[in-house]
Parts: sequence; structure tokens; C-alpha cells
Amino acid sequence: MNWHQIEIKEVLQLTKSTEQGLSAAEAEKRLEQYGFNEITQARSRPPWIIFMNQFKDFMILVLIGAAVISGLLSDLTDTIVIIAIVLLNAVVGFIQEYRAEKAIETLRKMTVTHSRVLRNNTVTSVSSTRLVPGDIVLLETGNIVPADIRLAEAAGLKANESSLTGESEPSGKQITRLEEADLPLGDYSNMVFKGTHITNGHARGVVVATGMNTELGRIARMLQVPGLQTPLQRRLLAFGKNLAYIVFFICAVVFGVGYLRGEDVVLMLLTALSLAVAAIPEALPAVITIALALGARKMIRKNVLIRKLPAVETLGSVTYICTDKTGTLTLNRMNVEGVAGTGFFIHKKNGITGDTGGDPYRQLMKAMALNSDVQMDEEHRFIGDPTETALYEFAAAEGYHKAELENRYPRVAEIPFDSMRKCMSTIHRHNGKYIVYVKGAMEVLMQKTSHHETANSWERPMNDMLAGGLRVLGFATRELEALPDDITPETIEDNLSLIGIAGIIDPPREEARKAVQECKTAGIKAVMITGDHPVTAATIAKRLGIMQSGEDRILTGAELKKLSPEELVEIVDDVKVYARVSPEQKLHIVKAMQQRGELVAMTGDGVNDAPALKH
Repeated sequence: MNWHQIEIKEVLQLTKSTEQGLSAAEAEKRLEQYGFNEITQARSRPPWIIFMNQFKDFMILVLIGAAVISGLLSDLTDTIVIIAIVLLNAVVGFIQEYRAEKAIETLRKMTVTHSRVLRNNTVTSVSSTRLVPGDIVLLETGNIVPADIRLAEAAGLKANESSLTGESEPSGKQITRLEEADLPLGDYSNMVFKGTHITNGHARGVVVATGMNTELGRIARMLQVPGLQTPLQRRLLAFGKNLAYIVFFICAVVFGVGYLRGEDVVLMLLTALSLAVAAIPEALPAVITIALALGARKMIRKNVLIRKLPAVETLGSVTYICTDKTGTLTLNRMNVEGVAGTGFFIHKKNGITGDTGGDPYRQLMKAMALNSDVQMDEEHRFIGDPTETALYEFAAAEGYHKAELENRYPRVAEIPFDSMRKCMSTIHRHNGKYIVYVKGAMEVLMQKTSHHETANSWERPMNDMLAGGLRVLGFATRELEALPDDITPETIEDNLSLIGIAGIIDPPREEARKAVQECKTAGIKAVMITGDHPVTAATIAKRLGIMQSGEDRILTGAELKKLSPEELVEIVDDVKVYARVSPEQKLHIVKAMQQRGELVAMTGDGVNDAPALKH
């Protein structure tokens, strides 16, 4: 159901809930109906199954057959040698897989969270696994969203949804119903999804989906497909079958010729079977397994976990690497790359232009430090909205510390960020007067200025920042003699004076640039597949060298939707960046490359990368 298109009152009706929440009895009844709010996974394989699976390979079955035949021929030496090789192969493979399974199981273990829920009109804390559709959940900064929730109330709410959408910037939330039915997941501004993080504000909402019915669960279902064979496994299977056919044919010819010559039937049968055993390369599986185990050992020294031994050889055969952007090619941490104001322009790469000692610069630094809700934890790390953290880190590095400034400019009121207004205001007392600092989108602040400032005076620094793929935020101020009786956006965010702009980006990792160049040297093509915006994706791709010529294409999820599988296969070689794509589309891209005969690797740290990674 498209919950984002429905008014909150109707959502309550459809979920048979109320603003006071469910009763305890009703919640238990629904728990029996819908099940626990958890993502179901395939059960861990017991050690004996992992061991027995080592004997499923066709070549191993051929060797076991050869051992049986040698035993029947009373050739115990060959039988013992073959069995020893088979067991050695199984033990090496078992040790590798068992260790990997245990390590992966450890990685999967997560602490069970608790959620604040309204039941019987009373706020209570319950295990997130016991949430049911219709529950009223209270959210605040730092919470992990426990289920898919349609928001009913939201104050300055932002959610980091990068694990699901691939977007590095936290998504602003509101409660108004949306008109469009089919939207990218990152544009569902009136909903929050299981597994994402609240970075700012607080909210109240109705649980509309739990467990495997959530967006996270939908992705998990896409992972429940049989494992694929690696190229090495396919080649060994083909080799084993061809060898078996050839050996069978030769044995049949030898037996037939001997029989026609009048030789003893039993003697010719034993001769043919002996020939078959001699033709089988008993040491081949063991040699391959030992070689792969040595490769896996080297990879472990590089902190790489090899789950299946044949994957070692597959990595060496890769022709394409499809990589996620956020957190993989980039740091997944917002940074201020440049600031500008009247008479100055600072860019981390291009240096400083103009005067940074004047009042306009000081005003901008104060605004960046004071207009934020960033806090410092016990380990002296900044916590808060990633954008605000980046802005404050820049100001603090310039010597403008929030704690010191708030002693001189105590905050007396604030108007939280709102995704509809696209700005945030804080009010500070100083020398008997009040100073307002406003932070937000430049196009919004331009409409709130007192001097009807045109974009011309800010055009050059803004264009420089936008051309570099930076997200631009504006800062404005206003002085009040006294506070109005009613502190609202209408009374505070008016007659403003612009004081500066800041350009922000999630910067690329230095090691990623080197890795891309090494891939190109090795003849491996690197392609970016991300849920982020095309402009941001293209900027990072150009910085890393993924896009280098005018022929390199960018394809968005909306454009991809219009292409047939055949059309995608035709153009897949020309596309270097895929932006605003869904998990399903990432999977389609990988399949299209594989249809062209490419051997594809996938790397990413988000849940949205998992289906493509699995394939």
C-alpha cells in the first residue's frame, strides 16, 4: 500500500489504531498475527553439512567412483591414495568455510534495540522485535528506526537513509501526504524506514510494516536465491564431465576391441576399469584446493574474509567492478570544502582569496558555530546532524568554539529546521539585544532578505561551488531590539541580511582514487552505481577518474526504468555512472554486464547493495 499518499487519519483507520496507541492485549494479538518484527535469515549450516558439501563437486564424485573401482580391483594402494586426497581436499575446504561462517555469524549479531511506544495512552519501552502494525512509536535523535513508519508529527526530523538509498545527505522529513505514487525511496519524505538512523529532531508515527514486509525485508527476500557457481567451478564441472565422457568412450572401445578379438570378458572388463582409474587425475582437486587455500591465506593478511575458496580465483578473473559511492568511494562524512562572503572566498584546494579578518568573515564563523545542535560526547567526538557537524568542525578549526561563543551569545530561542521551509533559525542574546542566525537553502534565504539582494553578488562563488559538485548552504542574520510575543518563521525569518555561503560534500577517499587507477592498469573497468543524485555522483566519479571523457555516460534510475533488458545490454559498456538507482536496478545492471560475458565484482557497504553483491 502507498502509505505516503494517505492522510495520517486514514492511516490510523486502515491500521485500526488510534492516537492513544494500541492496548497491550491488541498488541499481543497482532504479534501472533504478524509475527516478530525481525528479518528472517537462512539458518546457519551445522559443521557436518559444511563438511559433507565438500564432496558435492563432480570431480570429487568421479574420484570416489575411481576409489571404489580400485577397491573392487583389489588395488588397495590406489584406493588409499585417492581416499586420502579426497579427504585432504574436504578438510582444507571445510576449515576455510567453517572459519568464514563463524566470522560472518559474528558480524550478523546485533544488539536488540528497544523502542518507545505509546500503548494505552502511556509511553512504554518495548523490544523492537515485538512491534506490530498500528503501534505509535516515538523517535528522537540517535534512534535506529525499528520498523517502516508513516510520520504523524515531526519537529526538525532528519534521517540518515544511506544504507537503503545510497544518499550521503540525511533526508529531511515532514508529515504532509505526497501526491506521486511511484517515487525513489529517498523521496518518501513523510516516512522513515527500518534500519535507518535518526540524526536530528524528534517525531511520532504509526507503524505500517514490520519484519519481512518492510523495505529492509523486501531487500532481504531478494537475497534468498540459490548461490551462483564461480567461473572456476563451471570450468572444473565442464572438464570433469568431458573427461568422464572421453574415458568412458576409450574404455568402451578397448573393451569392445578385446571382446571382438575373443579375449576373456572378465579380463577385458578389469582392463577397461583399470584404464579408467589410471586416466583420472586424482591430484587435480587437491592441487587446486591447496592453491586456493594459499591464496585465501594471503587475502586474510589483507583483512579480506574469503567465504568460499573458488572466490579467490574469481577475484583474479574480474573484468568489471561495480562500486557503491557513499561510504565506499567516499568517507560517508560531510566536509566543508569552501566558504565565501563579502570580500573573501576560501577553498581548501584553491586557497584563500580576499580578507578573512574582517567582520563579514567573523559573522559567518559565528553563525556556523552557533546555528547548530552539535554536541560533544565523552570521547570528545562531535555528535549530531552530519551537515551541522561539518559546518561546526570548520568553524572550530578557525577558532570559533560553540561553548565559548554561547557564554557571550546565549541561545534564548530557536525555530528548528523544517523540510518545507528549508532553513533553521537560532536566537541569541547579546548586549541587551537579540541576534538571529538563519541557515538554509540560498534560494529560500534570498526571498527573506531586507535589501532585496540579487543573486548577482553571490553568483560567482555559488557557481564555483556548484560546479565542483558541492551542496551550497546560505547564512543570514538579523538584529532585534526585543523578542516578538510570537516566535514564528513569519516574525523572525524576515528582513534578513546575507552574510555568507558554505559548500559541503562527502569527499572521496584518497585510497579509492589509487584503487581506480590500479584497476585500469590491470584492465579492469570501474563503474559507480549509487542511489545518490547524478550531479554529486558525477563529481565524485570525475575526481576519482571513473569518468574521464565526454563519451562516458551517466544513467539515472528513471532513465533505466524506460529501458528493456536488451537495450540495457546494448549500452552497458558506455555507462560509467548509474545514479538514483534502486536495489533491483543494481541487480539488473550486474546481470546485463554478465550477459555480455563480463565477470563482475560488486562492492558496497549498504543494504541496498546486497542483492547485486549476492549475484
